[in-house]
Amino acid sequence: MLFVSSRKGSTGIMRNFRLLFLFVLYCVVTFSASAQLDTTKVYALAEVQFSPKRQLKEMVPFQTMDAGVIERLSCQSVADAVRYFSGVQIKDYGGVGGIKTINIRSMGTNQMGVFYDGIQLGNAQNGQIDLGRFSTENMESIDLYNGQRGSVLQSAKDYGSAGTIYLNTRKPVFNDSINYHLRATMKAGSFGLANPSILWEQKLSDKVTLSASAEYTYANGKYKFRYKKVKNDGTTAYDTTAIRENADINALRTELSLFGKLKEGEWKAQLYNYYSERGIPGYIARNLYFHKQRQWDDNFFVQTHYKQTFWKKYSILVNAKYAYDYTRYLNPDTTLQYIDDTYKQQEAYLSMANSVNIFPFWDVSLSADYQFNSLDATLRDFAYPTRHTGLVALATAFKFPNIKLQASVLGTFVHENVKRSIAASDIAVFTPTAIVSVRPWRTIPFDIRAFYKRIFRMPTFNDLYYTFVGNSMLEPEYVTQYDLGLSYHYHDGKHIFSDFGIQLDVYDNQVENKIVAIPSSNPFRWQMKNYGQVRINGIDVSMDFGLQWCCYWNLDLRLAYSYQESKDLSYVADSPYYGGQMPYTPWNSGSAVLNLAYKTIGLNYSFIYTGERYSSSANIPANYIQPWYTHDIALSYAFKIKSVKCTASAEVNNLFNQQYEVISGYPMPGTNFKIILKVAL
Repeated sequence: MLFVSSRKGSTGIMRNFRLLFLFVLYCVVTFSASAQLDTTKVYALAEVQFSPKRQLKEMVPFQTMDAGVIERLSCQSVADAVRYFSGVQIKDYGGVGGIKTINIRSMGTNQMGVFYDGIQLGNAQNGQIDLGRFSTENMESIDLYNGQRGSVLQSAKDYGSAGTIYLNTRKPVFNDSINYHLRATMKAGSFGLANPSILWEQKLSDKVTLSASAEYTYANGKYKFRYKKVKNDGTTAYDTTAIRENADINALRTELSLFGKLKEGEWKAQLYNYYSERGIPGYIARNLYFHKQRQWDDNFFVQTHYKQTFWKKYSILVNAKYAYDYTRYLNPDTTLQYIDDTYKQQEAYLSMANSVNIFPFWDVSLSADYQFNSLDATLRDFAYPTRHTGLVALATAFKFPNIKLQASVLGTFVHENVKRSIAASDIAVFTPTAIVSVRPWRTIPFDIRAFYKRIFRMPTFNDLYYTFVGNSMLEPEYVTQYDLGLSYHYHDGKHIFSDFGIQLDVYDNQVENKIVAIPSSNPFRWQMKNYGQVRINGIDVSMDFGLQWCCYWNLDLRLAYSYQESKDLSYVADSPYYGGQMPYTPWNSGSAVLNLAYKTIGLNYSFIYTGERYSSSANIPANYIQPWYTHDIALSYAFKIKSVKCTASAEVNNLFNQQYEVISGYPMPGTNFKIILKVAL
């Protein structure tokens, strides 16, 4: 039995689905293996691009990865992909099943908006989205924006974050002679990894297509690690080699989507479910290497999208969504405290955006959203909060040959109810944004851009109402952003030097009323407070270029570098915490990706570096975390067996067995490998 579920009613259905899924996968692989190898044809690898043409259209710092790049990097999850972007920090607790959250420019995970096919993923309980649970197998592209997108036809939610990530799933494309696509993938490797997936795309009519995908992930999560603790005087307190335990995961993802074409528009309906059971390996300390905590998650949503243009002047965008999230946390260790709690979240969301093209150079839009959130839990004396959120955004954009301007103001209105305790006060906040992009020379793709944005985030339900810790008197957390940057992008597929792009941005972020946990009048009981003040200055640089020659060779290189100075100004000047670098924020970080392709053979090398950091705002030797870097390499070969397209690849990650920690006390895996077989009809 692959899953152990606390809900008996769904176990039989899921077991039957898994058996059907594995049977279909087996049939596809068996069919491909039984066919004969066609050696008379050459099948070139898909071109690797970082979409320079798209970058020309963006007014704010923008980074993207298309499906080709993601495949070459062999990313297990979205979290593995976005770590190659500049200015990004990933909190990774280790292993395949470890929780992975994103932080951009040190503004905090809760300030990030994560959108799945244009609609935001929500978590009113803690405000964090685990990017480790989102697969790359069905991903068409991943986009990262600082500030907000340049389009004015978007939901009010799109204006409501300091930075945004857009996860764009694959949209079926057919020619006249093909009515379906079928692709199966099998990944296996270290940690007992078994990761089969299948994707089926069907053309139902000239205007309607269907996409269905499923993916199962199993890993025992075991890996060796070395844990060393050095005292302030330089002597070694302990140096231990052990096995990471209780890091297993069983997970099943299923998706079903319908796509429709309209004369001047499109629509989409989508169903998504992710179920997982995993161990929580916990914090490593001396003589404490094994933890027994476990967690079950069941995330479901259904969402729709409709976009239409009338008379070439008026456009409308409608999004709707319902989501249900179930979480069970179990701590069976009675020596500490036995815990078996469940949490149930519900979300209902409706959005409508309207855009009018007044003149060829002038657009005006008005967006209105409504969102309902509720949280139930088995905690003692729980508040059972509900939240009603209304958002209204007014935006305008001017586009001239050499200059682009955009301005918007977002109004956010929040009302909450609780069954117990005291509800938070009503919130009514207006936040502005201004963006400008200038191209000094019309024929040269060089742009100078700048933006200002004032935004806030609501305290989460945990911040406000968690037992003994929550504080219903909290105020919103505000961020003020300033950015000045330049970009140059060249693209010409006819010459050897085919692509070149560079982006450089200097920024200043100020965080006010930062929500942190601090000791209350009882030193053994902490409470959430608006205490934090943070000043962040930094530089982001990214560069990519491509070469192609002799119709057979392709080379692509991407470089990214970030410098951040993130000062904690929450304390008095004579405090050891004042002015210290924020926890887990490196001064220097960067990455490099090199892909070399010859006919059907591809070689990919990637490098990630994270500089010295501290685990606390008190930048003292006891909290120091050493820099780390990893080297990854992958080799792929594409071939064809009759009508079946196949790709076989192998990769080695952390090539030199670097022993490191992203989060203190959570050791990361050493050298590990993965083999991948992909077949497509």
